[in-house]
Amino acid sequence: MTERAGLQYIQYHSSKESTYLTAIRQLISNDLSEPYSIYVYRYFLYQWGDLCFLALDDQDNMLGVVISKLEPHRGGPMRGYIAMLAVQKEHRGKGIATKLVRMAIDIMIERNADEIALETEVTNTAAMKLYERLGFLRSKRLHRYYLNGNSAFRFILFVKESAFTSRLGYDDENNEDEIQPELPPSA
Repeated sequence: MTERAGLQYIQYHSSKESTYLTAIRQLISNDLSEPYSIYVYRYFLYQWGDLCFLALDDQDNMLGVVISKLEPHRGGPMRGYIAMLAVQKEHRGKGIATKLVRMAIDIMIERNADEIALETEVTNTAAMKLYERLGFLRSKRLHRYYLNGNSAFRFILFVKESAFTSRLGYDDENNEDEIQPELPPSA
């Protein structure tokens, strides 16, 4: 657990499902355009709950959440995936989303992720700026990706150079508006 100015950042644990699942669903449904069923949350939380993090205030009210997973991608690289990120509107701009995403990235790197991917709506400029600030690169545009008809950008953070070089010229199943990424500067 990490604390900062009345905030605490905790790793999700299944023993706290009854405490946190309803708040997670509420926060995400208020923030994201996709209507996720209880089964989608359980799919991520039961298998990869330890890759999910919560931001709580000093009274244990949920201010933010990131839900992630990590598994081999098509028999190739170990791919982390940030499935959902939400922060209460009145608490945005305080670094909560950045901290949550960094925590998810750090644990995925510890577990040998080669790359980390996510999608965000093309209209969500704040999210795109956040991910680009953290080193993610736009990989492709996915037309009408969301149920509301909005398009998305897929972003990828190449953790290992081998993941980046294996992706040059790759042919994914949905090769729409492919954007050739640039190699991020060495850390």
